[in-house]
Amino acid sequence: MIQEIVDQELGSKERKQSSGLISPSALGQCFRRVWWARKNEVPTNPPDARTLRVFAMGNLVEKFVVDNLLKRYPDWQTQVEVTKDDVHGYADIVTPDEVIDVKSQHSRKFWWNTKEMQAGKDIRDMFLNHWLQVMAYAWFLDKPKARLVYVSKDDLCVQEYSLEVGEKDGYWKGLIDEELTKIRYFCGEKNIPPATPRLYWKEKEQKFGECEYCQFKDKCQKGEK
Repeated sequence: MIQEIVDQELGSKERKQSSGLISPSALGQCFRRVWWARKNEVPTNPPDARTLRVFAMGNLVEKFVVDNLLKRYPDWQTQVEVTKDDVHGYADIVTPDEVIDVKSQHSRKFWWNTKEMQAGKDIRDMFLNHWLQVMAYAWFLDKPKARLVYVSKDDLCVQEYSLEVGEKDGYWKGLIDEELTKIRYFCGEKNIPPATPRLYWKEKEQKFGECEYCQFKDKCQKGEK
């Protein structure tokens, strides 16, 4: 009974309509996925009940962290609307000198991050799409730094990573410009762009796992066939 109430509540929310603008969270995603999302295409693989519960728990954890940060630093701002040309989104936290993005993770992924860092992996590559998102906000808001904060949903352990926006002669600005140029090109075309999964690299299988989590998976695979 209670499970049904929880699932009904989470499933009752209407699907969020796209503004038609580019969301910084789309940077690094498959271009076909972004194309469909911007055109408000109806998903063929919407989140199931369990996935909605996972999302809800993640939101609760992230809100807990953000709320407590704002208690300690009342001059910080949250959910700051950012619009730059055809790009639009909301930054999690904005301080006088940086933008902070808070993201929750399953504990296994959380501790895997530590293992990869110990193996010498570059944090820019480990969290590329997340860096593109938070760096875009920092750039547009003219902040010198960006910080990613990962929170384990199981035990509230926290990992923080901070980088300069202008490091390595405009490294991030160049990547963001390249992403936006490609998205604008594909979204300006009438024909559907190619399937280009670029997230969640699987070392053992030597492929990206983005398709497994895409809301247009069936539609895309049917078109490919």
